Amino acid sequence: MDLPEIEFLKLKSAESDSLNGYILRPQNMEEGREYPLLMYVYGGPGSQKVLDKMSRYYWWFQMLAQQGYVIACFDNRGTGGRSDKFQKQTYMALGQKETADQIAVAEQLGKLPYVDEERMGIFGWSYGGYLSTSCILKGAETFHLAIAVAPVTNWKWYDTIYTERYMRTERENPKGYQQNSPVHFAHLLEGKYMIVHGGGDDNVHPQHTHEMVRALVDENKHFEMLYYPNKNHSIYGGYTRWHLYEEISNFIADHL
Repeated sequence: MDLPEIEFLKLKSAESDSLNGYILRPQNMEEGREYPLLMYVYGGPGSQKVLDKMSRYYWWFQMLAQQGYVIACFDNRGTGGRSDKFQKQTYMALGQKETADQIAVAEQLGKLPYVDEERMGIFGWSYGGYLSTSCILKGAETFHLAIAVAPVTNWKWYDTIYTERYMRTERENPKGYQQNSPVHFAHLLEGKYMIVHGGGDDNVHPQHTHEMVRALVDENKHFEMLYYPNKNHSIYGGYTRWHLYEEISNFIADHL
C-alpha cells in the first residue's frame, strides 16, 4: 500500500538511560518544512509499546502521518522488556521519572530539522492519559496540546492492589502521592487540553476526571471534555469509538 515505514531509534532519558522509541514521518516531506509532532504514550510499569508489530493505533497513526503529522512513541523508565533495574526505578514515585522522560524526549525530537517545536502534542489512554496530563502540566514549555483518555489524576483514588504495589499507602508515602497526582498541578496548565472519560468506567473511576475538571475550573483553566455515559474503560459500542477518534482528530487539527 506504499505506506511510510516506522523507524526505530534511541534517545536519552531525563538522566542517562537510553530509551527505545519509534517515529513515523509523512511521506514526501518537503525539505525545509517543519511538521507538527504528536507523541503517543502509555508508559505504565512493566509495559512495552515500542515493538515490531502493528499496534491498535497503527492505522490512525498512518492517517495522521498522511495529513502531515510526525508520530513518535518512546518507552520511558519503568517500562518492561529491559532490565529489572530499569523497570523498578519508579518505585514509590509513579509518574515522576516517566513524565520527565517524555518531556526530555519531546525536547530532543523538537530539535530535529523537520519538527516544529512550537507544535508538539501528546496523547495517551489510562496510564497514558495520566502521563499526557502530567506532561502538559509539568512540561508546559514543551507540550502545546494533550489528550487524556480515562486518566488517573490522583493515586489515592486508584485501585489499591495496583497503586500500593508500586507506591505503598498514602500514609506511608504522602510525598509520592502528592507530587505525582495531576489534580495538585492544575494551575500549571497553559496549552490545549482535552480530557475524555466513560461514565461506566470500572477501571479508572470517573471520579478521576470529575476531580480534575473541578481543579481546572477552580484555577479558571480552559479545556475540552468528552463524556460518554455508561461506557466502560474501553469506550466503545455502536458509533462510540468512531465518534471518539473523530473528535480527537479534529481537536488535533484545530490546535496542532
